[in-house]
Amino acid sequence: MDDTGMNEPPRLLHVGITYNVKHNKRDEEPNRPSIGSPSEPLDNEAEYDDMTTIMAIKEVLERRNCRVSLLEADQELPVKLVEHKPDIVFNIAEGFYGRGREAQVPALLNFYRIPYTGSDETTLCIALDKALTKRILSTYRIKTPKGQVITKEQNRVAGTFRFPAIVKPNAEGSSKGISDAAIVTNRKELKKLVLQDISLYQQDMLVEEYIGGREFTVGILGNGKDIHVFPPMEITYLHPNNPYNIYSYQVKQNYKEFVRYECPARISPEMEAEMTGTAKKIFEALSCRDFARIDFRLSPEGELYFIEINPLPGLAPGYSDFPMIAEFNGMDYHSLVWNVLQSALKRYGMQSYIDED
Repeated sequence: MDDTGMNEPPRLLHVGITYNVKHNKRDEEPNRPSIGSPSEPLDNEAEYDDMTTIMAIKEVLERRNCRVSLLEADQELPVKLVEHKPDIVFNIAEGFYGRGREAQVPALLNFYRIPYTGSDETTLCIALDKALTKRILSTYRIKTPKGQVITKEQNRVAGTFRFPAIVKPNAEGSSKGISDAAIVTNRKELKKLVLQDISLYQQDMLVEEYIGGREFTVGILGNGKDIHVFPPMEITYLHPNNPYNIYSYQVKQNYKEFVRYECPARISPEMEAEMTGTAKKIFEALSCRDFARIDFRLSPEGELYFIEINPLPGLAPGYSDFPMIAEFNGMDYHSLVWNVLQSALKRYGMQSYIDED
């Protein structure tokens, strides 16, 4: 009997991290697509990560005895994937340009048959398109603000709108394109803001009725029978005299000045059950995988409205909502990142790498 290699230690799990990183200066990276004109918006890279986030994820994985390769999702990513040959990819890449940009890396990973964390390209395409997501979820009788898309080809505002209304890019996340001036109260303001934003962001705009009241976000971790829905976190605004509090890009950048986070939220058991149940229903309806975060508004009349879903939520330690929710519920950052990876490993049947502890 050949027992060659029987005493060799088990092979380390090789994890690639795919990401897009913020760059302070334009055109420094030769392999990175040009950002655009000097008139690009200040929040142009709102969804990209700081290097500190990538290194924090890397540290978690290395502490769990993984071998880690950093794979920036630039034009050389296909070459990097072939050269590094990771066993699985921890994907936090947002992609470049277009309504389907978040799908670019997952589609490439599927092309090379490389396992990865998080939702697939189809789910990410749908979820990034806010109007499409609303239409799909309406078939599940999930209440969402009435809205209308104004395409960048229209160059005019047509139709009937409910005021006050909020104007946002139809295919962005991280509150990109949602400024403190995103609320309009009449048709004249609407026309001016929509045309300005279309020019600035070069994409369709979604105009929704503004839902006043309280704001919540719900985190979900896992798949199938292992799905765990965290209790809702409330985002409480510290300036209640503002008639239209919104979780804008500026608020997120200076959140300690503008908001307070409460988790678990101070709501009735019945409302918590409705909110978490609706979040799980949305997660499953859109075929999300491993983790996601879902935003809601609770109107003064007590009606729950779905606002949007992020199936690729930020993982910046000490800043992003998803790690905050986990920490409020006793799951530290290291455990959260590891659980996301473990959920993906289990989904792919990579049992030998699953931590049974």
